[in-house]
Amino acid sequence: MGWLGASALALQAPPVLAAVNSKSLSFRSIHTGEALTCTYWDSNGYRADALSDIDYLLRDHRTGDIALMDLGLLDMLHSLRVTMGSGEPFEVISGYRSPKTNEMLRQRGVGVNEDSLHMTGRAIDVRLPGRDTTALRDAAIAMRAGGVGYYAGSDFVHVDVGPIEIW
Repeated sequence: MGWLGASALALQAPPVLAAVNSKSLSFRSIHTGEALTCTYWDSNGYRADALSDIDYLLRDHRTGDIALMDLGLLDMLHSLRVTMGSGEPFEVISGYRSPKTNEMLRQRGVGVNEDSLHMTGRAIDVRLPGRDTTALRDAAIAMRAGGVGYYAGSDFVHVDVGPIEIW
C-alpha cells in the first residue's frame, strides 16, 4: 500500500461536507505570534474585512509585504480543518513569501522552488495542533485540490492550489 497505509484508504474520495452558512479559519503565526480567528465567507459571500485580516496575518514576516491570498487556498484550508475535526488554529510556518525572501531562502539552499506558489499567495506551510501531520498530509492528498508536500523533519505540510503533485 505504500506510504499512505491502510488508514488512508478511507480518504481516497473527497469528503462530503454538509451545507454551511459560513466558513471560518483560525491561524497563529509561529514567527510573529499573531493570531486570528475569523469568518471569511458567509451567506453574502466572501467578507472583504476578514480577507484583509487574513492577508495581513499571512504576510511575509521578513519584509512585511502583503499579498492577496488565493480564495481557493482558503477554502481548501477550511475543508481540511473540517475534515480533521479540529477547532484549533493552523500554525503558519510560511504564507505569502515575497520574491526577495524566496530568492534569499533559495540561495541558502533551503529547498525553495524558484517559482514558488508562495509568491502568488497560492501556497501555505502549516501544521494543526493536536493532529498528526501525516494525517493532515493524507487528508490534503485525498482532496486532490493541488500540491501537497510533507516535511517530516520540520513537522509541517505544504498545501497549494497549483497542479496536483505530491512530495
